Parts: sequence; structure tokens; C-alpha cells
Amino acid sequence: MENVGFSHGKPVAAITIYECLLQRNAFEAESSGVFERLIQMIRSTIEDQDSNDQLAYWLSNTSTLLFLIQQRLKAAGSTDATLHKKSPPSAFLFRRMTMPLTAYIMKSYGMIQNNLKMLGSFLSLRIWGFQLFPSFILAIAGLDVECQVEAKYPALHFEQQLAACVEKIYGIIRDNLKKELVLSLSLCIRAPWTSKGSVSGYGHSFGKDSPSSHWQSIIESLNAFHNKLKENSVPPILIQKIFTQVFSYINVQLFNSLLLHCECCKFINGEYLKAGLAKLELWCNQAKDEYAGSFWDELKHIRQAVGFLVKDQKYRISYNEITNDMCPILSVKQLYRICTLCRGDNYNTQGVSPDVISSMRLLMTRDSNNAVSRSFLLDDTSSISFSVSDLSNSLQEKDFSNVKPAEELLKNPAFRFLQE
Repeated sequence: MENVGFSHGKPVAAITIYECLLQRNAFEAESSGVFERLIQMIRSTIEDQDSNDQLAYWLSNTSTLLFLIQQRLKAAGSTDATLHKKSPPSAFLFRRMTMPLTAYIMKSYGMIQNNLKMLGSFLSLRIWGFQLFPSFILAIAGLDVECQVEAKYPALHFEQQLAACVEKIYGIIRDNLKKELVLSLSLCIRAPWTSKGSVSGYGHSFGKDSPSSHWQSIIESLNAFHNKLKENSVPPILIQKIFTQVFSYINVQLFNSLLLHCECCKFINGEYLKAGLAKLELWCNQAKDEYAGSFWDELKHIRQAVGFLVKDQKYRISYNEITNDMCPILSVKQLYRICTLCRGDNYNTQGVSPDVISSMRLLMTRDSNNAVSRSFLLDDTSSISFSVSDLSNSLQEKDFSNVKPAEELLKNPAFRFLQE
């Protein structure tokens, strides 16, 4: 239950638990209380839902343990081909015939591994009609390879419970970041005005209550969570999914707030939002590709709405230009809402032409029976945005052979990892 850290970027607790389960043949047992004790332990460690460090640590461990167990277990009655240590006679004969080539193949395999970037996907290489996986080479070389075991009910039930724990921890971390952003987002939607009708501190930073500080607090929250997840070796697929959903949440909050307040649909407010979104774009560009994913794409609604607000000479824009070029992702109801709320301000900007408004009103009348078009607001989703198979596929290239046990176990001469 203690944080025993990481070895070569892999969670030590997950590897230790997995190796010990192998040692005692727990996956093949008809009954075992060890699985229930493990689930109770994991659940107890995440009771403090405000400790993001603790949550990130256990998201890393539970997701890694889930991946390892999925690779080991084979559902009862499965007919999937599996590598076994005890080879049938035909396989033994084939290995005897290929032994003179073993050293050459192993050497070639090592050379290919060192040049993967130049050769592209090694897994697609076929030799003599065989798919050349590393396990195949190890098999014909007479070396031991990992085999699957037929899962019994306790192991299968544990796998399901573990998957539920991964989803729960994922949801808590995602929601914690959303909660942290709520206040800052509410302050970012509206440019602060002075009594003289100008924007206070626009584009500058004048202390913690300045306009720029609200956007900066969002960046700081994103950085803090991002760093916590990376420091705890959370799988990149989960980091990407968390931030994709959080950026979708930012999009929903800013866009809905814009359409609910007429004072926000002004040119100068659009400029204020545009400057803030530029900070988010910079953050996305600075994040590594494996984590960044499509974060910026999640802000399409607010980006297009802001682009419309800062457009000058709106009265010259046709309906087709708005719907096809400027705001293709926005619905007619959303466009109508923005256009009717948009008013001239001290920049003497004008709204769209009456013809454009009439075209939108006509289309809304035709679609009045369409349930999808009845609201101009966006919905935020709290569903889990990844599947267990997504997690497994993202971790298939992981090598756990060099992970060292926890320090307490290394000091115990009676303990050793199972050597297969």
C-alpha cells in the first residue's frame, strides 16, 4: 500500500503483485482470497479523492497490472493459438533442423531492432511465410517464452474488478481537473471593463486578479496535472484521454457562457478570448505529441465563435461564407444566437445583414421538429472515453523484464521474482 516507486519507468507495485500471483499459481486456482484482498487494498488507497498524486500513482499501477493480467489469461474454452514451453514433437523436430541458423537469426534480429526507425514496422516483416515476431525467434532458438493460462472464475472476476478500478480512478482525476478549472473559466469568458468603457489590463498582467492571470491559472493547472501523470508513469493513452475530455469541457464551458450572455458577444470580448485561446494553443504545441493528441481540436466551437466575433465588416459576410468557411461546425441555432446577440461597441462594428438573419430564421423554422436542433447549448459528457482494449493495445510494446522489486523485498533473501 506504500508508494514503492518506479523502476525503468514501470510501476514496481504492479509488477511485484503480478509476479507473486504467478509464483503462487493464483490465476489457475479454483478459489482464492488473494484477489479480494488486493481489490480491497486498492480501493482503500484511493478513498482520498483529493490526493491527485496518490490517484495518479494507483492509476499507473492498476492499468499496468490489468494489462499484464490480460496478456496472461485465456478465457475458458478459448481456441486462440498460444505459445507453450513444452513443444510438440513436430515443433521439436523443426527446432532441431533450424538450430544451425539460430545464432545467425538472433544476430540479425538484434541488428534489425537497432535500426527499427530506418526499416519501419518490424512486425510486418515476413520470412519464409512466418510472421517474424520476437517470440517466434525465441521459440525456435529453444528459449523459454511466456504462455497463457486458462482463466478460472476468481481470476476473471478480479480482472473485471481491476478494470472497474482503472475507470474509477481515471474518472476521479479527470473530474478533479475540471473542478479546478471552473472558477478560472468563469472569469475568462468576459473581458473586465473600467468605468470609462475600456478593458482593464487587457493583454497584460497586473497581479493575481488581472485578466491574464485567469488564463495563466488555467495553464498552471494543466501543467500541474500533466506533470503528476507523467511522473507517475501513467500510460500515454490515459493521459491523452483525460486531457481530451478536459479540453472538451473547456470548450463547452466557454462556448455556452458566450451564448448565454449578450455582453460577451462583442468585438472587444472576442479579442480578449482570442488572446486567451492563444495561450492554450501554445500549451498544446509545447506538449509532446504522444500526450497532446487532438486537444486543440476539442476547442472548435469556441474557436470558430471567437473567430466570428473578431471579424470586421460582418454586414458584408454572406450566409454561405459563415456556414461553410467561418463556422462550419456550429449549428444554425448557435449561429443565429451569436448573430442576434452580437452588437456594435466602441469599435463601431456592425452585425450581420438582415438577409443573413432571415435565412437562419427560415432554416430554424424548417427544423423546429428536429430534437437535435432545439437547443443551442453544448452538452458535457462524463462517460469513460477509452476501452480496456485501447489500454492493452497502447501497452503492447512494453518490456517489464528489467523492473527491480521494491527495496524491502530486495533485502529479503527468501524473495525472488519467478524466473520463467
